[in-house]
Amino acid sequence: MGGRFGRDLRLVWGVLSTLSLSFAHTLSGFFVGLLVGFTGVGGGSLMTPLLILLFGIHPATAVGSDLLYAATTKAVGTGVHGFRGSVDWRIVGRLAAGSVPMTILTILFCSAFGLTHHNSRFLNEALGFVLVVTACFVIFQAQVTRVFSRGLEAIGERQRIWLTVLIGAILGVMVTLTSVGAGAIGVTALIVLYPKLPPTRIVGSDIAHAVPLTLLAGTGHWWLGDVNFDLVGNLLLGSIPGVILGSLWSTRMPDRALRVALAAVLLVVGVRLVS
Repeated sequence: MGGRFGRDLRLVWGVLSTLSLSFAHTLSGFFVGLLVGFTGVGGGSLMTPLLILLFGIHPATAVGSDLLYAATTKAVGTGVHGFRGSVDWRIVGRLAAGSVPMTILTILFCSAFGLTHHNSRFLNEALGFVLVVTACFVIFQAQVTRVFSRGLEAIGERQRIWLTVLIGAILGVMVTLTSVGAGAIGVTALIVLYPKLPPTRIVGSDIAHAVPLTLLAGTGHWWLGDVNFDLVGNLLLGSIPGVILGSLWSTRMPDRALRVALAAVLLVVGVRLVS
């Protein structure tokens, strides 16, 4: 009788622990979604290191799960931007022409050399490096834009197309390895390359491009065995209302202060992962 009671008690404790962990994942998704709604950046930049450092999830699983989570949220955002006509599909096609083949090659490279579950140190260092770069782009976006815009003022349309494809290729590698970079870095690059494009179309085009990129990369990680679908569901359960509330409240929040705080967090976390 005592043995049965003990088994039942362990079963109940296991269920409660699972529910508690699921709630923590959902709560984390809510707060990350809230910040994304406030600033427009920070989804993968915060979620992936949060899963690794706070919840102890393996880096490969954190990256793969975050990619499919991001693909779902970005698809919703693309639907809104597409309905409003704030997506330049030519730019999306140019970015995808670079990112899609590089994403496939990166997944194959990871599979061939075991850079997922067999080499978490490599993923931590890659993620840390990209987080530090992203932090710099978040805080110094205006300065970076101004410096690079001067050197690209006189380029022709053909060169602009090839540079866009190149940016897409770079994002394909970065996002596939770390799930980070499509937001702050992608938007800054488009501002530099297309200075006459309205900001809403820049953001809309970047979000639209992130859908095939994160979906393809996430599917690749699923093929590698690096996706936890229960985790993805819990994150989405919290992040969707978080993004909606953050977007509604964004006009009341000090954007500059939030960006500085976000950049500081990304910098600290990036250095923590590399060291």
